Amino acid sequence: MQRLAQRIWTPASRWHIGDLVWDRFQHVGREPEWPTALWGGSGEVDAWGWMWHPGELGLCVDPARAELVPEVLDWFESRARAEEVTVYFLDREEHIAAGLTRKGYVSQEEDAYHVHMMRELSDLPSPNVPDGFKLRHLQGPQDIAARVAVHRSAFHPSRVTEESYGNVRNSWPYREDLDWVVEAPDGTFAAFCLMWLDEANSVAELEPVGAHPDYRRLGLASAACLGAMRAASENGAARAIVYPPGRVDPVPMKLYASIGFQAYARTVRWVKRIR
Repeated sequence: MQRLAQRIWTPASRWHIGDLVWDRFQHVGREPEWPTALWGGSGEVDAWGWMWHPGELGLCVDPARAELVPEVLDWFESRARAEEVTVYFLDREEHIAAGLTRKGYVSQEEDAYHVHMMRELSDLPSPNVPDGFKLRHLQGPQDIAARVAVHRSAFHPSRVTEESYGNVRNSWPYREDLDWVVEAPDGTFAAFCLMWLDEANSVAELEPVGAHPDYRRLGLASAACLGAMRAASENGAARAIVYPPGRVDPVPMKLYASIGFQAYARTVRWVKRIR
């Protein structure tokens, strides 16, 4: 799945190799909820479908193999447990939109699931944190409990655990030197940004980013992002991308805009009644 996402990645692609790791491994024990199938031959994957029961689908299809889109949709519909099914994709993936249209799906244009934002990494400002706080990357297993604790606080309620975060850390292309935190004066973590580097495409993704509720509005999440982006730039990244929620929560979009990100696409949803 990652090889396909990396091979076809452009700003017109939804999936990055990093969000595949985060989405599949941030929780433990959810595999039965996620039927997944791959299409291809000669050692290459040309398409895959990742279903979330009862009736939602994410898919990745090589534009050169657009004829596979209806096959992925047939597989999905045969396993759905809902009367109405939903497919999420990037609004710039025209080959997927064409396949959905042929199969009778209808666009829900008013619903932006995520907004895709990007910035170049050639002119990054220096991150700043208040006196007593420390900006750094993770430095070994001794940091994991605090790293999980700040994530769970930022995204309460959260199913992320030390076990699941260990699975994330053990998956390519996770790098500890791209997992940045802001350490509070008492030694706990106040904010974080995990960066995923796709070296083949020189593009890094921020996923996830957050701050402990007690430390919000101090610029700490922005500082964590800037620290992680500078590290990614030093390791060959030319640009960074991030996918904040759309109309559901405008605050993350404002945060990323404040550090130079600009919107360029959005994840949309198309639906079809199958029963």
